Amino acid sequence: MNRGVFQLALANAILMSVNSLMVTSAAIIGSHLTSNQALSTLPQALQFVAVMATTIPASLLMRRIGRRAGFLLATVVGITGGVCAVVAIYLDSFWLFCFGTLGVGVYTGFGHYYRFAATEVAAPEAKNTAISYVLAGGVLAAVIGPNLANYSKDWFVVTYAGTMLSVVLLYGFNGINFLCMRLPRPSAAVLRETTRPLAQIAAQPAFIAAVASAAIGYAAMVLLMTATPLAMMHGHAHAFSDVAFVIQWHVLGMFVPSFFTGHLINRFGAARIVMTGVALMIGCVGFNLNGTSVTHFWAALLLLGIGWNFMYIGGTSLLTETYRPAEAAKVQAINEFVVFSSAACASFAAGALLHWLGWLKVNYAVVPLVALAILAQAWLYVANRRAASTLTEP
Repeated sequence: MNRGVFQLALANAILMSVNSLMVTSAAIIGSHLTSNQALSTLPQALQFVAVMATTIPASLLMRRIGRRAGFLLATVVGITGGVCAVVAIYLDSFWLFCFGTLGVGVYTGFGHYYRFAATEVAAPEAKNTAISYVLAGGVLAAVIGPNLANYSKDWFVVTYAGTMLSVVLLYGFNGINFLCMRLPRPSAAVLRETTRPLAQIAAQPAFIAAVASAAIGYAAMVLLMTATPLAMMHGHAHAFSDVAFVIQWHVLGMFVPSFFTGHLINRFGAARIVMTGVALMIGCVGFNLNGTSVTHFWAALLLLGIGWNFMYIGGTSLLTETYRPAEAAKVQAINEFVVFSSAACASFAAGALLHWLGWLKVNYAVVPLVALAILAQAWLYVANRRAASTLTEP
């Protein structure tokens, strides 16, 4: 792994630190700023909407101006959003806080291309490992994000203003990191190369299985992760420090496996790793349905994190096999749009489901999602068997 991969891993660590900080605190801040508790997860949901809306233009823009310039542009937007969130807390303005989280979402929309940027600076045979290492940077996020959310909330007289200020500081540090990066821009030959129609690329079973794995894994993870802090504090009277502890272990589950997920994919194949992730998510639901102690929440979100890791990295690995270099921007853009559209819908649904139907129904909603992921992998398996049998026919 070269310097660029490790710089991207650091960038992802900072990105995910902010994301875990937002998961820990955004819904709780929202609940303090609005009297309508059904809207408490709206700021975080809008963050995912901004991610969704950013994915396609971000990919196409970076194809023209390069990854580094795109990441620096996103840093300016993210810092602006963080400043708005600080001001919103001082002014007790729910809608300004929502506007601030949109800036965080735009930053995140660009940031989710770190893993694809890593495949462009790593050797071809190290592609899966590079993806894993960039996501492994999120291990730092498990330490930084929830703890920073817990300690910074009382930096100032107005509670949680320090939490949002820490977002500004982290983004500023990442801006310095980007200034020190050397990331290749697309060559003129690649920009001129003829590409296949997107419909033809998207019709591949591998493409559908890849997008389904990442999108469903993300949606299931966001649905439960967003609802958990509210369920713990408002539904079952756990302390904020317990919420931070559970989210910290969840983030560890999301990123610690990245140190070996790439190697597992190389050995066993992406499809088997995705199915292992599905099984872990079913285990998460099982824990949540069997109790509401801190231990139950901890075990469930730990399994949820590992399951997401296997489904997300497995899906990304499958996706990189479906396009040529000149097709990368548009294929990655569509993948990210679908993934974060699913995440946005899940984030919107989390607060409403929890408020109107309760914690158990939130967990039941995950079951049909993972069933779809199983069907997508089964279809890919059948398609590969048919293709193999066709090749062996005389």
